[in-house]
Amino acid sequence: MYIRYERIAFYQPKRLRLRYSTLTTWLLLFFVAGSYGQNQTALPQVVNYHSYDYKAGVQNWSIAQDQSGILYFGNSEGLLTFDGKFWRKYPLPNQTIVRAVKVGSDGKIYVGGQDELGYFSPDQQGRLQYHSFNHLVPAGEKQFSDIWSILEHDGSIFFHSKNSIFLLKDGVIKVYKPNNKWAYMGLSNNQVYAQEYGAGLLKFDHGTWKPIGNNPDLIQTPISAILPYGKDTNLVVTLKKGLYLLHQEEITKKVTEIDERLHNDRIYCAQRVNDEWLALGSNANGVFIIDKFGHLVQTFAYAEGLQKNNTRSMLLDRNKNLWIGLDDGIDQVAINSAVKFIYPDKRKQVTGYATRIFQNHLYVGTSNGLYATKLDITKGDLSLSDSKFFEVPNTTGQIWSLEELNDHLFIGHEEGAMVVKNQAASRLYTGTGSWQFRPGSQVFPAKDIIAGTYTGLRHIKFNGTSFEDHGQLQGVPASLRFISFDNAGSTVWASHPNHGIYKIDLTPDLSKIQRSTLLGQNAGLPADRDNYIYRVKNRIVVTAQKGVYEYNPAKQKFEESALLNGIFKNRKIQYLHEDKQGNIWFISNKRTGVIDFSKPTKSHPYTLVDFPELAGLTLGGYESIYSWNDENIFIAGNKGIIHVNYKKYRNQTARPDVHIGQVRLPGANDSTLYGGYGAPNSKKPPYLSHKNNAVHFEFASTMYEQLRNIEFSYQLEGFDENWSAWTNRSEKDYTNLPPGDYTFKVKARNNWGSESSVVSYTFEVGAAWYDSILMYLIYVVALVALLYYILRWQKKKHRAEQAHLRYLHQLELDRNEKEIIQLKNQKLETDISFKNSELLTMTINLVQRGEVLKKIKDNITALMKLDSGEHTPAFRNLLKQIREVEKSNEDWDQFSIHFNNVNFDFFNDLKRLFPEVTPNDLKLCAYLRMNLSTKEIAQLLNITLKAVEIARYRLRKKLQLMPDTNLSEFLMHLPKEQKV
Repeated sequence: MYIRYERIAFYQPKRLRLRYSTLTTWLLLFFVAGSYGQNQTALPQVVNYHSYDYKAGVQNWSIAQDQSGILYFGNSEGLLTFDGKFWRKYPLPNQTIVRAVKVGSDGKIYVGGQDELGYFSPDQQGRLQYHSFNHLVPAGEKQFSDIWSILEHDGSIFFHSKNSIFLLKDGVIKVYKPNNKWAYMGLSNNQVYAQEYGAGLLKFDHGTWKPIGNNPDLIQTPISAILPYGKDTNLVVTLKKGLYLLHQEEITKKVTEIDERLHNDRIYCAQRVNDEWLALGSNANGVFIIDKFGHLVQTFAYAEGLQKNNTRSMLLDRNKNLWIGLDDGIDQVAINSAVKFIYPDKRKQVTGYATRIFQNHLYVGTSNGLYATKLDITKGDLSLSDSKFFEVPNTTGQIWSLEELNDHLFIGHEEGAMVVKNQAASRLYTGTGSWQFRPGSQVFPAKDIIAGTYTGLRHIKFNGTSFEDHGQLQGVPASLRFISFDNAGSTVWASHPNHGIYKIDLTPDLSKIQRSTLLGQNAGLPADRDNYIYRVKNRIVVTAQKGVYEYNPAKQKFEESALLNGIFKNRKIQYLHEDKQGNIWFISNKRTGVIDFSKPTKSHPYTLVDFPELAGLTLGGYESIYSWNDENIFIAGNKGIIHVNYKKYRNQTARPDVHIGQVRLPGANDSTLYGGYGAPNSKKPPYLSHKNNAVHFEFASTMYEQLRNIEFSYQLEGFDENWSAWTNRSEKDYTNLPPGDYTFKVKARNNWGSESSVVSYTFEVGAAWYDSILMYLIYVVALVALLYYILRWQKKKHRAEQAHLRYLHQLELDRNEKEIIQLKNQKLETDISFKNSELLTMTINLVQRGEVLKKIKDNITALMKLDSGEHTPAFRNLLKQIREVEKSNEDWDQFSIHFNNVNFDFFNDLKRLFPEVTPNDLKLCAYLRMNLSTKEIAQLLNITLKAVEIARYRLRKKLQLMPDTNLSEFLMHLPKEQKV
């Protein structure tokens, strides 16, 4: 069966295989023209989702929707989900294709694949988890081919493969085997049906399959779908034999006007669109919409915006959007939308500039001429009318405007002006392109018409049956795209985008220009450029670069419009149009809106409505809006014409929904807190550790047809003080959340201001390890200990400071004492110096006296030798006295006193260290310490030099000195060494 369907994908219809035949070529043109003509006038918007958008397999075999609005797709790589913003993929354990999806009444998402039966359901964290039924499958039946369909009936779940139908009930699986192969299984009017090859159609009745009907076509022809057609009638859709009606087990053929196409294109799936329409999905030519009478209403194929013509599955969601699973991609057709698109020439996708309904025809002026189609005026919404657009002859070129004047349709053409009558155009004049046409009076029919052209104003007169061109009005040779008469009927207001506003006064018969005044910044407008003139609420208004202005004749200046400026505030308006109900339509920066005075609010006598779905689709620089009635608003678009059923749009103000998608921890492994399925916080709110205090939220709305209209506002209770501003963003991150309990709340609103209910998600962020009660106790103990140690340290510091002060005081005392000692030492040194000086003086005196005495002795001795007489005794007596003086110790005693004063305890230290020294040795030591020479010592001791040397030698022995030790230096340092 898998191979057979792959062959279908490459099947070429008969009319294409025979295209080289002339007859077949004409038949092909007939079929194309027939289908082209039988389409509706306007097409709904088609939204394409490519495989690189949803990042899964290309083929989509089945579609289902749960109670919350989330869509589920049986995809070639597993189960695919879509919540309006985010796509997610869930493969089966054996990685097989999911061809069937069914959302059960229990909320479980039943799926099947090759050798796999089971379901997905959310766990406690809202994450989809797969649960297999394979363990319930009887032994010997565990190997089976693809599951092609799943249905629920009477508490049982049916799984259909080509060789088995599995029935799951009360935890037990029962297997039904065919004689040949199961071709189809479905549910309609609360009855389960199946088709077996070679046996035809069967119904499930109390555990058995019973054959019904006797139509031979259904014995070998595969059934694609069985749908309710009436209370006791079902519609049977076959793969290549068309449609049948099943009534009380009788099967009859249902004839449609597209039976030939149903036989050739192979109908793979079907879906009831409403009570009147049925959608048939083909393998070759997209989707056919037919009514209950078998008439073709609309086709949706590649030319109408589908990505592929090969359809695999369809679903009408709860908001009446038609979802189409393709062989490559997924498409959403907003079939119930109030906004649709008119393409008068699908082959060229021309730009639409102007629209008019005239004599039961819809005329569309485009970049490639004028197109027309007959309308069924009895239909309120003309977009539902069957259309067959044709090109009006002789209109090739840019069509700038269409105006109905005096029961004639005027064409503003790039090469002049034309008049349409009986679907034919006749040229009024050439030579200059024409923008707009305005009647000179409100009287019908108007005798005079003024045209705004590339080169100024042009005068046209009506003679009662036809129009006559009276040529250019001299005086203003500028291109005047926007013109309008004031209430007096003889003054034309015109605008040039780069010059300003022209106030042109005409003669009463409108044949000449009396005077013209160019108004711009000098007349109160913000600038000389980007000014456009319109007639709104019976007033002449100018839309400028900023604001809307009206002319004050008394001041001859423009002033801000009291009516419109407060509504538009700081918007830059490029276009204004007043409809028959008095509502004002506007275009601002390619965004369309309307001031609806029929729906006042509490604060304003109007409702300001924006159309987000039209953003960027309008024709910039050549804006145009034509309002036939509130069900038919035509807006010039980049491609074709946009049709708005404003009455329907205004009633499509259903309260939007919102749901929370994933909640996860950014950057963490297995970070999903809530997977987006099931009720948030169905269990205990999650507890997040302090290191996981950053949370990412995703949210969306399943109002799929209004996704561009939906805005969100959110608040994190416990963190945000107020709700956020409205935004179209569907994600929010919170980082560095402090410990506490939080509740994330989100709501949605549409462009009508209708708000959804609030959904919420609660969680808790824990404190850090350093922010716990135990840690706070530790902090208290540590603080007490710290205070204790601080006090102790302060006390110790105080003691140290006191000790330091005492130390400094002691240092001061010591310094003072040292100074005193220093002074005393200085005094002592002075005394010692003085005593040294005295000692030195005394020593010198002694030496000198000894020398004198020696000389005296020598002289006396010499005299005694010369005089041997009577003087000899006298001389001897004198020598005796001199010797007594030399031997006297008085000089030594005096010297020792002075010496001891200078060298304190020198003799005592020397006697203590060397007890063997004699008094003469002490004298010698004293003289040596004073560094006296040997001669001086001999003089003082009254001995010879030889005796001094001997005495020195003996003293060295007593002092136990080494030969190389200087005796004088030793004695000079003796007291110091003893002190050290």
